[in-house]
Amino acid sequence: MQANGPPSGEAAVLYAGQVMHQRMKPIGHRFNYTVFSLLVDLDRLEDAGRMSHVFSVNRFNLLSFHEADHTGLKGRSLRGYADALLETAGLSIPPARILLACYPRILGRVFNPLAVYYAYDAEGAVIAMIYEVRNTFGERHTYVCPVAPGQASPAGIRQQCDKLFYVSPFMPMAMRYHFRMLPPGAEIRWRILETDAEGPLLAATFSGQRRPLTTGQILRLVAQIPHLTIKIVAGIHWEALKLWIKGARYVPRPAAPEPVSVWKNDRCAPLDDGDPPRVLRDLGRSLRHPRYTGTPLLGDPVE
Repeated sequence: MQANGPPSGEAAVLYAGQVMHQRMKPIGHRFNYTVFSLLVDLDRLEDAGRMSHVFSVNRFNLLSFHEADHTGLKGRSLRGYADALLETAGLSIPPARILLACYPRILGRVFNPLAVYYAYDAEGAVIAMIYEVRNTFGERHTYVCPVAPGQASPAGIRQQCDKLFYVSPFMPMAMRYHFRMLPPGAEIRWRILETDAEGPLLAATFSGQRRPLTTGQILRLVAQIPHLTIKIVAGIHWEALKLWIKGARYVPRPAAPEPVSVWKNDRCAPLDDGDPPRVLRDLGRSLRHPRYTGTPLLGDPVE
């Protein structure tokens, strides 16, 4: 991780690069797309919103970032939301810094199949990861993973968790995720290997180069990829169609799991069966999860 350098000291930066998916079995399939992502410091959202005339925070613009896209509730602090998730996972002291890597809104529209939070201590070490996963059925699940001894190395963060959440109609549920994540520096790299009992089934990667969040860079990237959100959503459905044509077996969608799971040292840490923390109640209600829709919302849900 030293060779990649520390994360930027700016309130927000961009990462331009490639997303690749490769399915190994039972049907081979591979694709890659050019994309760009946003990395934003959750403590400096106001500063980020002043970095370019064509980028805004919690307001419409050519490029924008909205906290409610991740908290699920309008008016709720994303930093407070992330702190509450980490507290649920046993981190009693809030991190010194939390960075979020995600796709930005383009002309008010966004879809984030995966958004990743990096929680840092005062010495600059990554102490926890949050993996926020969405599917195209309007559902989402968040895997909260404190960094255990031995999971951090010069190559990055290595973590594992069971697949609890339905993502693809052609991917079984009895799977395990293996995360290999290089924290953001000059580059950002994600590698997620999905395995079943017989070995690897799917590899997904993102590799990007850091670029400053300036008006010029935003205009160049948007000119190169003018319909990023449409490209992501259309690409998901197009690749699914190609898999169906190749004969991939359809997997029915099960009931949605709890909106959050906690993983300690690659093992699931069951949440209390009693009254769930407020962050889970709020998120479950905003997602209209059946367990949490019996009482009024504590905020305005995001439509």
